[in-house]
Amino acid sequence: MPAIHDTFVLRRHYQTSPERVFRAFADPVEKRRWYAESAGHEALSYQMTFEVGGDEDSRYTMGPGTPIAGLEMASTGRFLDIVPNLRVVIAQTMTLDGRRISAALITVEIASQGDGADITLTHQAAFFDGADGPQMRKGGWEALLDRLGQALA
Repeated sequence: MPAIHDTFVLRRHYQTSPERVFRAFADPVEKRRWYAESAGHEALSYQMTFEVGGDEDSRYTMGPGTPIAGLEMASTGRFLDIVPNLRVVIAQTMTLDGRRISAALITVEIASQGDGADITLTHQAAFFDGADGPQMRKGGWEALLDRLGQALA
């Protein structure tokens, strides 16, 4: 079965400074709270070395009420570009019970806007056999950005 290719763009405005938004992506403790410890799954591990060439790895078990309850998901990423307070680019693969289901390039751009900061998240991915698919991934990122907004409030 051929890979499914998809790109989506999400935008959010947060009532805080670009520096504060950037810190939420850069600080491993902060990012673990809004990114790795999301509702719907149990975090098994999370680690991040926030530098160009650094890695980000997380493993979690999907919780009850999710379409894949009890299965282990893992994401492994490599930071390709970091410009403080402006941009973070990461290449990421995801596995489901050890089987690779996608490869993605995720770009987060941060801009000062009026009373706060705008972010634009561009997610470009190839989804493989058995993947969650573009709509579920987009929904996942929408929920994550909502959690980020709560963490920044």
